[in-house]
Amino acid sequence: MYYDWTYGLVLIGVLLSLLASAKVKSTYAKYSKVRSMSGLTGAQAAEKILYANGIYDVTISRVEGQLTDHYDPIEKVLRLSENVYEGSSVAAIGVAAHECGHAIQHANAYVPLKMRSAIVPVANIGAKLSWPLILIGLLIGTSNARFLITLGIVMFSLAVLFQFVTLPVEFNASSRAIRAVSEMGILYGDEVKGTRRVLSAAALTYVAAAAASILQLLRLILLFGRRKD
Repeated sequence: MYYDWTYGLVLIGVLLSLLASAKVKSTYAKYSKVRSMSGLTGAQAAEKILYANGIYDVTISRVEGQLTDHYDPIEKVLRLSENVYEGSSVAAIGVAAHECGHAIQHANAYVPLKMRSAIVPVANIGAKLSWPLILIGLLIGTSNARFLITLGIVMFSLAVLFQFVTLPVEFNASSRAIRAVSEMGILYGDEVKGTRRVLSAAALTYVAAAAASILQLLRLILLFGRRKD
């Protein structure tokens, strides 16, 4: 029976993603139990950070789910999950501050964020079309197969590029968040360290996602290189 060793690349990517997910969940759960001395909720902390940076046109609202927090640059809405919106824990404030970091990036026309926003449409198309093109190329077995597979790999590369560009955007947002909660006195001493741990764990999920995508792309390139037709 033929053994395809490239499956190992996929398994490594899956393992990295699982480990990163477990890390962020455990770290978030730990610091969700640590109440901040300021007593501010995530929503209140977010409002203070936004106003301190001269941002008054961003709305803060609740969104269902856990760790579903995000900033919508199109509608200028900071959407915080219920536990973050209402919570006054170190974890809640850290997550809220991180999303404020994205709002600040948007207000300041942060170049990597603009690049990521520009890539989103083509990355979405690439993610949707890559595998269908590759599968069709494998099935038809004609002279057009190589072209379709190559096109599929190129489409997948666009999705990988998005993952790669996301990294500096997320790291920068976390740096802004930690600086804000520290300098503004929203968190103190060990609380800042706790927030740093929460956001560092969250960053690992993006690193793992990028690594998994790169490994999958490498596998596709290796498999395609072995095809003779």
